[in-house]
Amino acid sequence: MEWSIPRIVIAATKSSSGKTTIVSGLLAALRKRGLKVQPYKIGPDYIDPGYHQLASGQPSHNLDSWLMSKETMQQVFINNAIKSDMAIIEGVMGLYDGGTKGISSTAEIAKLLSAPVAIVIDCKSMGASAAALALGFREYDREVQLAGVILNRLGSKNHEKLIREAMERVSIPVLGCVHRNDDFHMPERHLGLLPMEENSNLGFVEELGEKIAQELDIEQIIKLAHNASPMLQLEPPAPGGASSVVKIGLARDEAFSFYYPESIRVLEENGAKLVEFSPLEATSLPEVDGLIFGGGFPEVFAAKLSANQALRSFIKNKAEAGMPIYAECGGFMYLSGSLEDFDGRIYQMCNILPCRVRMNDKLQMVGYVTAELEHDCILGPKGTRINGHEFHFSSEVDGGNSSGRAFSFIRSRNGEKYYGGYCQNNVLGSYLHMHFAGYPRVAESFVKACLKYKTEKRIN
Repeated sequence: MEWSIPRIVIAATKSSSGKTTIVSGLLAALRKRGLKVQPYKIGPDYIDPGYHQLASGQPSHNLDSWLMSKETMQQVFINNAIKSDMAIIEGVMGLYDGGTKGISSTAEIAKLLSAPVAIVIDCKSMGASAAALALGFREYDREVQLAGVILNRLGSKNHEKLIREAMERVSIPVLGCVHRNDDFHMPERHLGLLPMEENSNLGFVEELGEKIAQELDIEQIIKLAHNASPMLQLEPPAPGGASSVVKIGLARDEAFSFYYPESIRVLEENGAKLVEFSPLEATSLPEVDGLIFGGGFPEVFAAKLSANQALRSFIKNKAEAGMPIYAECGGFMYLSGSLEDFDGRIYQMCNILPCRVRMNDKLQMVGYVTAELEHDCILGPKGTRINGHEFHFSSEVDGGNSSGRAFSFIRSRNGEKYYGGYCQNNVLGSYLHMHFAGYPRVAESFVKACLKYKTEKRIN
């Protein structure tokens, strides 16, 4: 079966070239034209998709060939893209950067989707060399459909003219020229961009859309997207989810916001109804059969999380009663004994897992990992292997040895092995970020654990 889906990848030569700013502006500009545009983000990023959704009005989905199989990744793309007029896919880092041997790089995903690519080049302090850079990116892998470049951070009209002429000499089309304007700089902190949930200046996206509409060749970008070749050998979208058999509480607020939309869908397909609550504001839990705490920034809101003693006690009581609880990264930190922030202040957390956590000035871990369950647990039987991702500045303090550990890990880049996270009773928490679309059996196992808890609770 063939699917004709207008699509284009917005890549870059390196990180911090302005991809997210330009993509957000492009999404807003296309939306203002009345187009329903489906955004995507390559890689395990949680923050950029928030700005995509703000600009497009559509949830942004992650495309990653490590967190899921290549076939599943293509299916995630098509399931959402066929409902829209056009798909915009933001790359990760530089075009050819990714995991070991380029896995899940922008180039790999672009080739798997047969999508044309526009490269954003940060032209600050650069003249005709920008053309040499673009030429190298084109020649490095001719299987990548390099359709043109977007020149970013131009200093003047003369600067633009000089680089345009250089691009003409190497026959690389210019799809836009974005001049420097610090008013459109997105705020950052230790894990990257400030999450959309905490950005009070949300009106800037509409203004950004107006700027991008003037500085990008929108018509040419639409034309390139529509010229993308049909996608082959993909199945029709899966039917709707199963009827709900359990309710699962999902922690979602400014402190916990890292969730993949497709992960939520997979849980729903396995019979879960997700009920959101705020660990910052709620004083009790909703009536649920299990809990999920995603990643986020508990360190930024540690004082408020700690002050909400009523909810912390409520969660600990549920854990002791055997309620299935799954926590990733920020959620893992919240379930620990205490959290020490960047300034050395210590805040009491839920005290469910046998460790404390401490923020560090330097990044402790970023990259793809393979995790293997050390015990039969809420996520599946011992030996279950999961490809995931870690990205954290915090580290465990006073944690135990391999006994009671949730996973044995292998780092993708260097093969280093280590134990991480904890598994006790029906609670599992670690620094691992996983994608349930890549591991639907893990989602099924968690839902079954919640159903068992629900059934036994009724009997007792």
